[in-house]
Amino acid sequence: MTDLLDTGTARSTDRLTDPLWWRDAVIYEIYPRSFADGNGDGTGDLEGVRQRLPYLAALGVDAIWFTPWYASPLADGGYDVADYRRVHPDFGTLEDAESVIANALALGIRTIVDVVPNHVSRDHEWFRQAIAAGPGSPERERFWFRDVDPAHPDSRPTDWTSNFGGPTWTQTGDGQWYLHLFDQAQPDLNWDHPDVRREHESILRFWLDRGVAGVRIDSAALLVKDRELPEVPERPAPGEHPNTDRDELHAIYRGWRRVADAYSGAIGAVDGSRAGTTAAPGTRALVGEIWLEDTDRFTAYLRPDELHTAFNFDFMSRPWDAAAFRESITTTLAAHAPVGAPATWVLSNHDVTRPVTRYGRAESGFSFAAKRFGTPTDLALGTRRARAAALLTAALPGSLYLYQGDELGLPEVEGLPLDALQDPMHRRSGGVDPGRDGCRVPLPWSGTEPPYGFSGGARRDATATAQVRATARTWLPQPADWATHTVEAQEHDPDSMLALYREAIRIRRERLHHDESFAWLSSEEEVLAFARGDGFVCVVNLSRHPVALPADHTTLLASADTSGGTLPSDAAVWLAPNQHDQPAQHDRPTQHQPVHTTQQRN
Repeated sequence: MTDLLDTGTARSTDRLTDPLWWRDAVIYEIYPRSFADGNGDGTGDLEGVRQRLPYLAALGVDAIWFTPWYASPLADGGYDVADYRRVHPDFGTLEDAESVIANALALGIRTIVDVVPNHVSRDHEWFRQAIAAGPGSPERERFWFRDVDPAHPDSRPTDWTSNFGGPTWTQTGDGQWYLHLFDQAQPDLNWDHPDVRREHESILRFWLDRGVAGVRIDSAALLVKDRELPEVPERPAPGEHPNTDRDELHAIYRGWRRVADAYSGAIGAVDGSRAGTTAAPGTRALVGEIWLEDTDRFTAYLRPDELHTAFNFDFMSRPWDAAAFRESITTTLAAHAPVGAPATWVLSNHDVTRPVTRYGRAESGFSFAAKRFGTPTDLALGTRRARAAALLTAALPGSLYLYQGDELGLPEVEGLPLDALQDPMHRRSGGVDPGRDGCRVPLPWSGTEPPYGFSGGARRDATATAQVRATARTWLPQPADWATHTVEAQEHDPDSMLALYREAIRIRRERLHHDESFAWLSSEEEVLAFARGDGFVCVVNLSRHPVALPADHTTLLASADTSGGTLPSDAAVWLAPNQHDQPAQHDRPTQHQPVHTTQQRN
């Protein structure tokens, strides 16, 4: 196990001055409650993260994205923020956050924080002031309060549906209604109000001053509402939806881009000192969470004076199907090209069913609406496909996001006791939706039984370990069969999922750094094959039959055994030309110079 006593994990910090780091970075998502517990109370915290930073350095990631670590009642896993300038006491202190940022930088790893601008917690000072001040007060103008209709006193102002299911309006004790596109514990802010805009730019500066490299923007397309609050049309035209993708959003993000561009190209000194306040543009990245089907509307947020990148949910939602993946990749790259923005690739996150489970199902795509208890899965099949998907996504041009635990091949935990579930999606669905807790179970680090080294950090002495094992109960229960999934069990196994991810990230940096080339190659219908860089080739076999690999190429990395010169079903391989066949720079493979693959049928 790597811990802070190891001295060989620090990487070169040269990339910290790279103004284009965000275009092809490998970014690791940390859900703080579930990554590592440094004080032994069963809940992940920032001290646990600090102790495990060498693990992330050894993995090879360029940046960490933290889901919210702020003061919050945790009604929605921290996405109900009460105070952006304080850290939730379960996670630590502001000083702990600054220490993590500085220690990560010392290992060459940037930090990205999460901001939730659509709403706040009902425990936020502004909302408490609004409730106390009463109807018609200036304090309520920062939110969306509406009076009761005397003719229909029980009717809500609109029939909008919450993103968590159910209504979007809750009535206060004085009779007014307030809007919440998510849970009733998360009142929506009114972005027409100047206080809201000023405060969020101040929040950006607060964290940028502490050396963070960027900001991930939650629900980035939902901030602005039509002031008239009309009902949602059956088929809204572009920009017509009353609470999603309003044209006025772009002015907000242009303002945020000016804030980000005002910070320095070097994001902080490795001794933990704060970054300066003058900057080369482009080094503090803004990343949008934008769920839009219209690719033109999606990429409008990525114009050079707005966001740097946005999550690609289309690819993540696709089923295990060659045509579906090919279409998503082609469409994504074509949509990003006109605005000069890099694509992003991600297999899962803290909201989405883990790939090992998802890809083992008959319906292997992802949809929130389709989540149900008892959906069968073949974990062996899902694991094979998740390994292949890891190589597929890591080979694509753009930035790569990796959710904690996917590098360990963790499955979704689907047997959680009902009384342990905490996600509001489960409650608001009437108990039909299992919610998102199954992908948020604390990580297994070592040992053969819960808490698998999760609690107590990287401590090694036997007494401390025994005490932690005897007393710590993780905030969500871990499965009894996770011993083979621990970091300790996989760390020295060359065939493990962890080894695959480490090697993939290493080769990606070595061969594809800042190379945005891409060309599809000739292949069978159910096989994906494409070229990158100086002769780099990725082949993914989604058919039911083995595929013969080209004899004039050498295997760099494979998700399954290719020793017989064939690529098995549900597997991926990275290839390079044999040394004597290495093409010159001007002879890189194109669509007119295919790498041929043929199916070998039994």
